[in-house]
Amino acid sequence: MKFVDEFKDFISRGNVVDMAVGVVVGGAFKSIVDSLVADIIDPGIAYVVSLITGALKTAATSTVGDTSAVESVMDMSKWIIPGTSINIGNFLSAIINFLILAFIIFCVVKGLNKLNDKFKKKVEEEVTPAGPTQEELLAEIRDLLKDKE
Repeated sequence: MKFVDEFKDFISRGNVVDMAVGVVVGGAFKSIVDSLVADIIDPGIAYVVSLITGALKTAATSTVGDTSAVESVMDMSKWIIPGTSINIGNFLSAIINFLILAFIIFCVVKGLNKLNDKFKKKVEEEVTPAGPTQEELLAEIRDLLKDKE
């Protein structure tokens, strides 16, 4: 039983729980940063580099209806850069996963805090002897003052 009691004491310390929460939330936040870089920033840089180097191809190179070739190049929705795409969905998915994980961690920590508070109250009730009430102490002080006169 001593091992189990020591483990309870170890887990109930706030530092251990705080450290575990920090590691889990930090790992989840890392996935947001990774997704931002891989799905948003890197493709954006690829677009800029392709604009500078002239490697950009357009889906419409000839005139279509009343649009000229220059206007079709300026329409960014028709730009094609092989091997790149901005994946906003992946980034939003990483954010939603982070928020769900953070909420679950919040609920677990809140439950642990409630259990810890109940445990501390129970220990305090067992340890704290029933002392005199406030009225009894005041009556005792009054009697001591009367005796002193």
